[in-house]
Amino acid sequence: VQLQASGGGLVQAGGSLRLSCAASTRTFSRYVMAWFRQAPGKEREFVAVISRSGGRTYYADSVKGRVTISRDNAKSTVYLQMNSLKPEDTAVYYCAADVTEVIRTHGDEYDYWGQGTQVTVSS
Repeated sequence: VQLQASGGGLVQAGGSLRLSCAASTRTFSRYVMAWFRQAPGKEREFVAVISRSGGRTYYADSVKGRVTISRDNAKSTVYLQMNSLKPEDTAVYYCAADVTEVIRTHGDEYDYWGQGTQVTVSS
């Protein structure tokens, strides 16, 4: 499956962005979907994950309460709504997919990755 992330950009601290990740598959509902991010000079880190049906979500402590992951299986798309953005949220954001029933937070466990979209938060 191919993943196409979009929606990144430059925003001031306190602002909002919504990232989208469109998947090129008719079996999108078979995939657990997640977002990860990587800031310059830092390791990739988990942001959020959503179950196949969308009924379960899990977030990194660093974004909990500010970020919401959602999905539209009819559109084969997963979203990441980010509010109250902080300069430390600046990173390239990647969506990832895994054919599994299990919610996973480690990037090595995901088989498919999007190309990334840059989010820059100015102070």
